[in-house]
Amino acid sequence: MRLDMAQKKDTSGLKAQIDENLKRVYQEALEEEVPDRFKELLEQLRKKEPGK
Repeated sequence: MRLDMAQKKDTSGLKAQIDENLKRVYQEALEEEVPDRFKELLEQLRKKEPGK
């Protein structure tokens, strides 16, 4: 299937928009605070590690 120039431009614009949205959502997830319950569970696991 062959795409003409207008379709290629539309496709590349859509891909760029998807890319930007994915980056934004991923960055927001990285910046979220870890819930206190998860912090407590991680601390309990660290205390159970051998050699601690």
